[in-house]
Amino acid sequence: MNRIWSKGVSILLVSIMVGGMLVSCSNSSGNGENGQGAEGDSQKLKILHNWNGSSGSDNGMTPVEKVIKEKTGVTLQWEYTKGSETEKVNQIFATQDLPDIYTGPAWGGELDGIVKAAKEGQLVDISDKLKDYPNLSKSIAKENVPPALYEKAIDAYGGKKYLLLQNQPATNKDGIDWLYGFYVRKDIAEKVGVDPQSVVTKEDFYNFLKKIKEANLQENGQPVFPLGGFSNGWAVGIGNTMFYSGASYVDKGDGTVERDFFTKGYEEYTLFYRKLVQEGLLDPEVFTQTDPIAKEKINQGRIAVLAAHYPAILDASKDYASSHSGSDYVPLGPLERADVEPNRPVDLGIQGNNVTAITKNCQGACVDAALKFLDFMASDEGFMLARYGVQGVHWEMKDGKPVAKKEWFDKFSTDTNMKLRKNEGISIGLESLTGLDRINSAAGGDIWAEQKRLDAMEKARKILRPNGIQVITAYNPGDVITKAPEWEMLKPSMDRMGDAWKEAVFAKSDEAAMSIINDLREQLRKTGYEKAMQFTNENLKGKDVVTVQMPN
Repeated sequence: MNRIWSKGVSILLVSIMVGGMLVSCSNSSGNGENGQGAEGDSQKLKILHNWNGSSGSDNGMTPVEKVIKEKTGVTLQWEYTKGSETEKVNQIFATQDLPDIYTGPAWGGELDGIVKAAKEGQLVDISDKLKDYPNLSKSIAKENVPPALYEKAIDAYGGKKYLLLQNQPATNKDGIDWLYGFYVRKDIAEKVGVDPQSVVTKEDFYNFLKKIKEANLQENGQPVFPLGGFSNGWAVGIGNTMFYSGASYVDKGDGTVERDFFTKGYEEYTLFYRKLVQEGLLDPEVFTQTDPIAKEKINQGRIAVLAAHYPAILDASKDYASSHSGSDYVPLGPLERADVEPNRPVDLGIQGNNVTAITKNCQGACVDAALKFLDFMASDEGFMLARYGVQGVHWEMKDGKPVAKKEWFDKFSTDTNMKLRKNEGISIGLESLTGLDRINSAAGGDIWAEQKRLDAMEKARKILRPNGIQVITAYNPGDVITKAPEWEMLKPSMDRMGDAWKEAVFAKSDEAAMSIINDLREQLRKTGYEKAMQFTNENLKGKDVVTVQMPN
């Protein structure tokens, strides 16, 4: 497998993804229709940033957006997705309640939905205009896009171009390692007498959660759950790497791959989580709770072990940790990785953050305004504006490097809910529209990160990445199977796998859990799974294939 190797990949601590979907692109006086404003007037662009739980300013146009209007003549309008990103992308094209600009995750059902929209003529072909927008052209140059993604989403329309890839690392040191893992509150680990680094095997993990349960810990009269997560179960399921290699398609040992859902390791993984639920070791609301409820539990001190990436955990627990000395979350393990050599670097799929497209709702002058805006955001100036704020107001250049102004650094350091930052226009979703990610190679790093946070991240990285990381550049079978003739018939069954797993986890018995899994396996076979996998394996012959992966 060809990879970019790195021992010390820098970590981007910005973890906010936002967006919006609004009315039609029009002139500033509201007289335009169907995305066409009067010539010379400011254009309004409706942006859907399809990321669950995102949010923006409470105070109207921000200082950052005022600079954007001055530079590009564009006024932005936002709406923020609350709920499933896959459902959202499918909904907007089904109802034709379209934004002018769509941006959302560059993987899974969200990507499938936007690729389908492109093939159905729902998006604007920008191939004849890219020559005038060098920053956008660079972001989707073949050498700057993972090969399978390039074939599936960028260069899949007979020479036409519909999608832009955003936030793909420009260089190796711009790669984002989010440090996904299980993190325990340090004070709770001490109370139950367990060294977090001694939790290595799946048996260790189970016994550790059981010890926490048996301690009968409470906060303000409420029970402390041994294990929890964020909204809709994110990212509790990352324990799958203790049972199989972690990739969605696993190596069968004969030169072919199989979907993880059909493996013995997947069965063991499912029944393990079922045991956690049955024994009260996992928060029973974890798969149904909203993001505010999840964060409220964390801030109440009611979650002992959290599964997610470290920046999200640090943000969510900041208030509680600041008022309860020694309650910081620290990493467990590193936990064992099934079927993987112990000294292997951690395999991470770093595939940009999102894809961006102009929908057919935007026509005429709206398209040119959208491209001008997007190209500006993908410039170095736009990149730094989105991440740092307004130069001379929020930050300044010193010795050729951006430096946060102390007054704003101090304000933002106590801005635990990010509202002040968002009201200034930072972290409202603009950072998701800035082309290749060059946060370290060109922009100077995260100037808003507190030293305490940087130290915590560095310490966690040394624990969780003892052998460094390797960035996956191989072909993902999940991108190839979508080209199989059976895919349209198969896809609804494939989309059911996540829900079936949750149902199995809450089943009344192991037998009932396996019945749910096996019923869907049979449904997958009936809707073309075996032929689709045959197609996939034939098309992967001779190629480097992703069969080992850690969450990122």
